Amino acid sequence: MTEPAHRSGFACFVGRPNAGKSTLTNALVGTKVAITSNRPQTTRHTVRGIVHRPDAQLVLVDTPGLHKPRTLLGQRLNDVVRTTWAEVDVIGFCLPADQRTGPGDRFIAQELAHIKRTPKVAVITKTDLVDARTLAERLVAVDRLGQELGIEWAEIIPVSATEGHQVGLLADLLVPLLPQGPPLYPEGELTDEPEQVMVAELIREAALEGVRDELPHSIAVVVEEMLPREDRPADRPLLDIHANIYIERPSQKGIVIGPKGKRLKEVGTTSRRHIEALLGTPVFLDLHVKVAKDWQRDPKQLRRLGF
Repeated sequence: MTEPAHRSGFACFVGRPNAGKSTLTNALVGTKVAITSNRPQTTRHTVRGIVHRPDAQLVLVDTPGLHKPRTLLGQRLNDVVRTTWAEVDVIGFCLPADQRTGPGDRFIAQELAHIKRTPKVAVITKTDLVDARTLAERLVAVDRLGQELGIEWAEIIPVSATEGHQVGLLADLLVPLLPQGPPLYPEGELTDEPEQVMVAELIREAALEGVRDELPHSIAVVVEEMLPREDRPADRPLLDIHANIYIERPSQKGIVIGPKGKRLKEVGTTSRRHIEALLGTPVFLDLHVKVAKDWQRDPKQLRRLGF
């Protein structure tokens, strides 16, 4: 008996905004590599999370939600999604169990129907939010959607990322769809996202926490500098991080900073805790709020902010 060949490759999760893609990516990797939120369009970058197994290395690409763009930023995020689809070995289409199949799901499914060669797995997310009967109805609806559009699902699987239900089984189903090959990343590496980008994303997640209703998409974060503090003893290192939180209008500044700076202080405390967990070192975090007028619609500003 010969051992089964090792497999390695890329899988991406797609779906409309707020379908649970980032939470699922984090659950499969076993740690936080993508920021999550109950607001749509939180993910702005393709984040790669790496799942290491004895028989395979599964590289998960978490993409922004495909949506009807209202800004240049929205158009660019959609372009990122479509480019990613063309480059991966398997596509996981995420549909939340607590919502009926809507026009947004159908639009994405129609786009997926044009990608003939790449296997597609339908992933019914957030199953902890519905009863057995509702879940059964969703499974039937997704199967029917595939039949209507000529998509042959390689698998249809219900999961709950928050409860960990069937997350391991999803990995078991994705692995056989990958090509045979050696590992693509070193053992123990959980993401190839640059540390500076991940730090900026953790700050943005914290900044969104209390202002999602007022500023769901207007916040961008750029880490200007990350340097070890000089003259520190080896057993007491400190990393200095200087970052700017950008908003689109002067009137939004007060919302982010809060009365007497309370909101901004909370953002610093929350994000610093996550950054220290990510980097494994104490951090001094220096945050400033700046205005980049209408940055979501300005090509020059978008380039400066990394889009």
